[in-house]
Amino acid sequence: MRIVYVALDQQIPGTLGGSVHVQAVAEGLAALGHEVHVAVAQGGPWPAGSVHWHAMRPPLGRPELRWMRAGAVADLARQVGTDVVMERYYNFGGEGVTAARQLGVPSVLEVNAPVIDYPGSTKSRIDRALLVEPMRRWRDALCRQASLLVTPNVQILPSWLDRAKVLEAEWGADVDSFRPYVTGPLPFTRDPGRVLCVFAGAFRSWHGVAQMAASLARLHRQGEHRLGAVFIGDGPERAAAEQLTRKVPSVTFTGAVPHDQLPQCLAAADIGVAPFDPGKHKPLALGFYWSPLKIFEYMSAGLPVVAPRLPRIADLVGDGNEGLLYDPAEPRTLDDALVRLTDKELRERLGRGARARAVAQYSWRAHCALLDTRLRALVASRPGSRT
Repeated sequence: MRIVYVALDQQIPGTLGGSVHVQAVAEGLAALGHEVHVAVAQGGPWPAGSVHWHAMRPPLGRPELRWMRAGAVADLARQVGTDVVMERYYNFGGEGVTAARQLGVPSVLEVNAPVIDYPGSTKSRIDRALLVEPMRRWRDALCRQASLLVTPNVQILPSWLDRAKVLEAEWGADVDSFRPYVTGPLPFTRDPGRVLCVFAGAFRSWHGVAQMAASLARLHRQGEHRLGAVFIGDGPERAAAEQLTRKVPSVTFTGAVPHDQLPQCLAAADIGVAPFDPGKHKPLALGFYWSPLKIFEYMSAGLPVVAPRLPRIADLVGDGNEGLLYDPAEPRTLDDALVRLTDKELRERLGRGARARAVAQYSWRAHCALLDTRLRALVASRPGSRT
């Protein structure tokens, strides 16, 4: 079938989770035989392969004006003769769902962030002040109009939504690229005498990178010198993390790294750390709704995962099976988890378990297979359809 996929606030190629997600899903669907056209912001040369990429930014480059591109999306969909339109959800989006409705074809809304407002949300207060709550009404309308909603956590969707048109599915990792023993150029030098911890991602406050840096600093002051670390990525918390680890040897900050170079970086490490801090991100008052790419990629690379013991994470990473979970209310339990993993035998056992579970449950191939089944059912239900 022909698919138009809209994610105008995402840049391809890119290093952030949204960019990785869009490219992986597009390529996964193309690998299943579909003709996939993707409208995104262009960040460099388009990736090679069979996906058809189309440069389309929101008006004035402002994501909150995405909805104004509905006409352009409808033109693209009409031009390629699309069977279905997919849209990556954004609070002020709707261009894909609107275009599909205009053309009379099914629409799919990928929901990675809450449609419902978290308690105390500034947006909800503004909406109520406008009396008719236009933003909530718009989001509700998109959910009603979409033929299918795809999300890792149904709790971030409106409670009135018909669950029969929801596909709850985790995101994933490229388990063919992310695997143990991958080699290639590295943006850091590994100290062979230390156990190397890795953090890879955006340095936002709720990603907890400062907590990991503080843990390494505490351990160093206490005389624990077996650990080194590499921090891959960039963002607002980088300066704080660098300051915290300034006296800790064998700690490297690489800055942002192209995603296709990340597999060898993870394979060169020993422990994958995902120190999420939900208290630093107000929307997470709804619960840890993320489907965390870094955790899946760590696991796929055969790294034991160290992460906080939160309800969602505890479902994804078995404590003592694929990694070690610590109490997020007690920072020193993170220290304890890192020290425990200086035991090579434990690291290797947990790493093997992590890799096996990633391949079985958290691959983009598995995600796209689930999506493919639902897309084919949607299109097949239309008279005169082709799949």
